[in-house]
Amino acid sequence: MLPVEEKLFALADKALRNEPLTKDELLTVLNLEDELVPLAVYLAHRVKRRFFGNALEFCSIINAKSGACEEDCAFCAQSKHYKAPVTVYGLVPEHELIEGARRAVQMGAERYCVVLSGKQASKEEVEQISRAVEKIKREMPQLRVCVSAGTLDAESLRRLKTAGVERINHNLESARSFFPKIVSTHRWEERYETVKRVKEAGLEVCSGGIFGMGESNEERAELALTLRELEVPSVPLNFLMPIEGTPLENAPGVEPLEALKVIAAFRFALPTATLRLCGGREKTLRDFHGMAVLMVNALMVGGYLTRAGRDVRKDYQLLKDLKLSK
Repeated sequence: MLPVEEKLFALADKALRNEPLTKDELLTVLNLEDELVPLAVYLAHRVKRRFFGNALEFCSIINAKSGACEEDCAFCAQSKHYKAPVTVYGLVPEHELIEGARRAVQMGAERYCVVLSGKQASKEEVEQISRAVEKIKREMPQLRVCVSAGTLDAESLRRLKTAGVERINHNLESARSFFPKIVSTHRWEERYETVKRVKEAGLEVCSGGIFGMGESNEERAELALTLRELEVPSVPLNFLMPIEGTPLENAPGVEPLEALKVIAAFRFALPTATLRLCGGREKTLRDFHGMAVLMVNALMVGGYLTRAGRDVRKDYQLLKDLKLSK
């Protein structure tokens, strides 16, 4: 057996015991030769099965408030600093939030996330969302509701929790060392502190990042280790979809084999976390989609904030072909 193969088996064994990996160990996966990617996928699949079995979860989102965001995140079409083609509207009415939940259930989603553009939802918006969530939970008690609404304060978090929200999404987006290259209107530390505040409020947190923005493998490993340090139970993995009119419109993104290495590294680093394959999965992974799904335990279905997603029927067929269950 080659030395690198031996290292991969050793890393997988540590992950199976839920032991923390070092940055250098994660770089072994991220810098892996392409010919060894199938082995990394196999070992990451073993780790996934150890903690989650063969089950796969679907989640769905609604773009409940779009555009006119005062932040300048270089990847985002919703920033008012750029001229990306995006529809701008305020918080949608309550009936649309409820109808979005019904669509999520129809697609087979176990989770439904209400997503707002902007740095921080207003008190009025939090109250409107809370009232809608209360009605959603009465009608669809099996549906787990999440909210992504910026840097929410403790009072807003309490109100959402009382309404029935179980989890707050607030992505770190990238490593602390890389963050200033993509955002200048707020600091990475604000996002980090928001994640901690969500946990202190007794809510679960969903936090991940975007890959393909120009970050290095060292910075990818740094993000994975930060998420483990924060004990984040749900980690969305997004791959950049370059959008015309944004500073990253000509970014190269991530190649399929590179994406598989990223997913494998995050599975080894976060063996007990729900890894969610989210934005950009179709375009990035292409024919390697099935290999990626073997390593994760959740898929975002029904589209993303400003871009259409994959036909959910294809995802159901993929589950059937891989002999995975919901």
